[in-house]
Amino acid sequence: MSPRSGPPMGFAEAFDLPLSIDLRTAARAIGVCPDTAYRLIRLGAFPCPVLRLGRRYRIATADLLRALGIEERPVYATDLETGAAHAAWLDDLYTHETETPS
Repeated sequence: MSPRSGPPMGFAEAFDLPLSIDLRTAARAIGVCPDTAYRLIRLGAFPCPVLRLGRRYRIATADLLRALGIEERPVYATDLETGAAHAAWLDDLYTHETETPS
């Protein structure tokens, strides 16, 4: 058995993954070595759908997160602050546009 492809993946790293990932990254996310991941695919037991493109495998990140029991992406404080600042800017913009000059 070969070693894992790196340390176990944390939540923050998992949420920053692209739309699809390679098998080595998916294996790391579920906590198995790549050889085990290939074996699971051959047995039809990989925990989420796998797309084969030529000789390579790709896994949709949404399917992987669902297999890990993560249904929704978390909201980060910076996202809330940015959204609130944008909403305040829009509100201020709207208020200035609707004011009638006296």
